[in-house]
Amino acid sequence: MKSLTTPLCLISLLLTAALFGFFYAWICSTMWGLDAADPRVAIAAMQAMNASVRNVVFAPAFFGTPVVLLITTIVLAANAQRRAMPWFAAATILSALLGVVLTMAVNVPMNEELAQVIVPDDIDAARAIWLAYSPGWQFWNQMRTIATGVAVLFIGVGMLRLHPA
Repeated sequence: MKSLTTPLCLISLLLTAALFGFFYAWICSTMWGLDAADPRVAIAAMQAMNASVRNVVFAPAFFGTPVVLLITTIVLAANAQRRAMPWFAAATILSALLGVVLTMAVNVPMNEELAQVIVPDDIDAARAIWLAYSPGWQFWNQMRTIATGVAVLFIGVGMLRLHPA
């Protein structure tokens, strides 16, 4: 099992960093851009992006990250990597609860509600819809971004604490 340690740690790092990067990109470009756009365009664009994100490219990073982190944590525990294992365990909890569960409990329902909206022709009506959606969605996205960013840092600390083979 010791031969699995390094590859699992690296895969954990890669997947968690991918998840963090995905959430982070929404903060520093996508949502700011949509907020600056005509709200009718913002609603339609967000509906299209939310519909397209459910795909085989994104699924491994989203659903696989906590699973790979848990497997890595178990392997570290089995290999008596007591200095590294708690950091991976903490990254697992952050990724699972504040990455995946938060997304499924908050952001996805908000997205599904927005998907049902027929984009109004009236800009003021569209602005009201967008303002009812965007600030709350962004707050929860910031929470999952911070959590997965901290998880990446925890993995890095855990990797620095690995005992040599």
